[in-house]
Amino acid sequence: MSKGMIHHIELYVSELSRSIAFWDILLTELGYSRFQTWKYGQSWKIENSYLVIVQAEEKYLDIPYHRCRVGLNHLAFHAQSRKQVDVITEKLRENHVTILYEDKHPFAGGTGHYAVYFEDPDRIKVEIVAPAI
Repeated sequence: MSKGMIHHIELYVSELSRSIAFWDILLTELGYSRFQTWKYGQSWKIENSYLVIVQAEEKYLDIPYHRCRVGLNHLAFHAQSRKQVDVITEKLRENHVTILYEDKHPFAGGTGHYAVYFEDPDRIKVEIVAPAI
């Protein structure tokens, strides 16, 4: 067990099939593998951690997610290299995912911070960060 590491993260989504398609491409590229699948959810695992997405009930879909409200701002994942950030960026573009801070990409976090920022289908901000050189 990795003391203090995240065990899992669970995200509720507005449209399960759309979110599965999005997260499967990204998480597979990062080295995750499918872990669990059921009618209202899907999870992916890497080592001792996993990410779960679950279909939100209709009665909770009236107020959409926004990262500037109280709660989660964004998820950031380690990339293996700058090359992997570039590969993921290209896959995102091929899938018509908007790259955030495009005018500063890939240094939107500063000159020593090589990353890509984007949003999932529910507008949850995601960041993929290359190791520092």
